[in-house]
Amino acid sequence: MIFKDVRDGRPYPDHGLSTREWAKIPPRPVRLDELVTTKKVLELDRLLSSDSTFFGDLFAHAVQWRGEMFLEDGLHRAVRAALQQRNFIHVRVHVLG
Repeated sequence: MIFKDVRDGRPYPDHGLSTREWAKIPPRPVRLDELVTTKKVLELDRLLSSDSTFFGDLFAHAVQWRGEMFLEDGLHRAVRAALQQRNFIHVRVHVLG
């Protein structure tokens, strides 16, 4: 299995972080099998797009809450990494609570 779990929706409370606040969190490598996704649906056109990160953050966003790490943004980056047989991606991790 690529991810620890696949879920639909965010089980954690709203953290209220802005894009600017996310950008202040330094990215760190995280194993794909430690991540719990918060989306069940993958948009294939976004996965295959060569400029999918052009307008957004280069790094995925995750929220660590109650001992689990939830992939909030960056599912397409994570799947691309898995397809390239990489076990890690660089993630900005916000620890909640």
